[in-house]
Amino acid sequence: MTDDIRQKIQSLTDRLNEHNRKYYIEASPSISDYQFDLLMKELEALEKQYPQYKLPDSPTQRVGGDNTDKFIQIKHSVPMISLSNTYSEGEIRDFDSKIRTATGNSPFDYVCELKYDGLAISLEYVDGILTHAVTRGDGIIGDEVINNVRTIKTIPLKLVGTYPTTVSIRGEIIMPHKSFKMLNTEKEDIGEQPFANPRNAASGTLKLQNPKEVARRNLDFKPYGVIADDIIPDNHYDSMMMARAWGFKVSDFFARCYDVESILDFIESWDNHRKELDFDIDGIVIKVNNYNLQQQLGSTAKSPRWAIAYKFKAESATTKLLEVTYQVGRTGAITPVANLCPVQLAGTTVKRASLHNADIISELDLHEHDFVTVEKGGEIIPKITGVDISRRRTGNKLVEFPTICPECGHALIRNEGEAAHYCPNESACPPQIKGRIIHFTSRKAMNIESLGDETVSLLVDKKIISNVADIYKLKYNDIFGLEKIIFDDDGNAVRKMSFKEKSATNLIDSIEKSKSQPFARVLFAIGVRHVGETVAKTLASHFRNIDNIMSAGIDELTSCDEIGEIIATSLIAFFSKEENVAIVEQLRNFGLNMSITEKNHSAVLNLPTLIPLEGKVVVVSGVFDNFSREGIKEAVENCGGKIASSISKNTDLVIAGSNMGPAKYQKAQELNIPIMTEYEVFDINTTHPTALF
Repeated sequence: MTDDIRQKIQSLTDRLNEHNRKYYIEASPSISDYQFDLLMKELEALEKQYPQYKLPDSPTQRVGGDNTDKFIQIKHSVPMISLSNTYSEGEIRDFDSKIRTATGNSPFDYVCELKYDGLAISLEYVDGILTHAVTRGDGIIGDEVINNVRTIKTIPLKLVGTYPTTVSIRGEIIMPHKSFKMLNTEKEDIGEQPFANPRNAASGTLKLQNPKEVARRNLDFKPYGVIADDIIPDNHYDSMMMARAWGFKVSDFFARCYDVESILDFIESWDNHRKELDFDIDGIVIKVNNYNLQQQLGSTAKSPRWAIAYKFKAESATTKLLEVTYQVGRTGAITPVANLCPVQLAGTTVKRASLHNADIISELDLHEHDFVTVEKGGEIIPKITGVDISRRRTGNKLVEFPTICPECGHALIRNEGEAAHYCPNESACPPQIKGRIIHFTSRKAMNIESLGDETVSLLVDKKIISNVADIYKLKYNDIFGLEKIIFDDDGNAVRKMSFKEKSATNLIDSIEKSKSQPFARVLFAIGVRHVGETVAKTLASHFRNIDNIMSAGIDELTSCDEIGEIIATSLIAFFSKEENVAIVEQLRNFGLNMSITEKNHSAVLNLPTLIPLEGKVVVVSGVFDNFSREGIKEAVENCGGKIASSISKNTDLVIAGSNMGPAKYQKAQELNIPIMTEYEVFDINTTHPTALF
């Protein structure tokens, strides 16, 4: 029996690792997500019952293990020294000239590859098993982050094929743009400061103490080097091709170059096309290809002589700071904003840039009316990167972060360990009131389409509503005839908003329809700090109703997967306030779903569709708000559609929920296959559904 169990665990581990490789590395899955999930659950059950037989390359480690108290430090087998940077064609020609002089003009070639903007990592494999994952650190010693790295699906836990007994793979941990945008949207939803760029997000994520949270953020790995004593070719290019055979997702975006002109062509090409990538690069790395020649050229104390990094010039501009204003978010977080003389940057006119928090202002030593350098951080967010002190006028005052709320005058607070300042005056600070209501009505929350930002602002200003429960008290006569002039950021009137008969009726209808939203959405909409869309689904699934959540203590909350002390403390603080509990009770009385009620599949099968599905080949992927994945599939088949497990040119439609696999998403885009949500395919509001878990 013991041998049978061990063999079964080995077989499941090997099969799942192979399916992971096909999905994430080759983008050619051979089984459905549902079949994969069944195999994974079988392995998880066996490992739980027989933990002594769990293998070091088990794919169950991809979902993240227990929290890490601290990171131990490990010395690199070969130092991770940095590359010298260059910014001009002349410096590249000088580099090439030195190499040719050192080699006596013997023939050789270079490899040019993308310089990924992320976090450098060294992965060590012994007998094909991932045993260490160490950050660069100071180049000699780095942090062991293997528990977090195991969650990255493009990093093989076990090598395939023929490989050295011991091998180190050097590369970069990055956060793709799609993951970055999703993460920042979540952080804004729960009232946290968004990351400035994907590099900061990747670095911050890899240092988290909770591997489960790391797994959820969908990091990626880009290998750029192989270190081993045997069984590898004598040059970098062929070694990377061998790493691809071992199971790594080696980029196609590198080339062998034999002279400076081909190097410059490669640089120019990627300088023009880098914005088309789904990840950030900040330059091109140029390496001598042959390992023997690399060893002959050697290194300085800081960098190798056989490689150099060409850094793209950051798109920046200098302009004058007009003033710093302070925005108040729905959770009370104060965000300083630099208002600038308009300047052209990366094809757009930049008038404002985020200063993030008081620490950034202090580090910049920012004064009123300074001339500042503005860049697009990570090609996404305009940011101030420097101050021209030589142009500062005598008498210009230091910019000081306020001590009171700019909107309501309440004293600000700053929690220990946090960068942001907060206004604690939740019930009377106008931007917080409006922000909470806008969040409540947003698409991912209650999805009240006709109640947008401008309408919420109008209703609050007119004192018609003052909290989210007031929305469900609105009557037609409260809205009909309301008018408001809409101004742009520069104070110019751009249009007039008015509620006529049709728009007033549509708003009342939209509010009524929102009552059918499932409990997880209601919980997210309420706006507890740190409770984002995914956390709300987890809490709803675990506790089943709002009363269980409101009465849960710290230990009970943290016993729920993915719920740590920060989220648990925030929930307890929120529901300890009588006014919050009172609003929950009002929402309950208005008919909003405050619990999960199990529902048979008949409601799913009878779900009306908004588009024809007869004869369509449909792939269903991700986690859905209202029904299980299998329930969605049954509904498709009931409407005459055909379910497929993988995306191909024969696929007509992808119905996508949250956490859809990136490989599927990319393939659907490449094949121009429509990707739609459950709300775009089914008339969900007609069935008053509750979630199936």
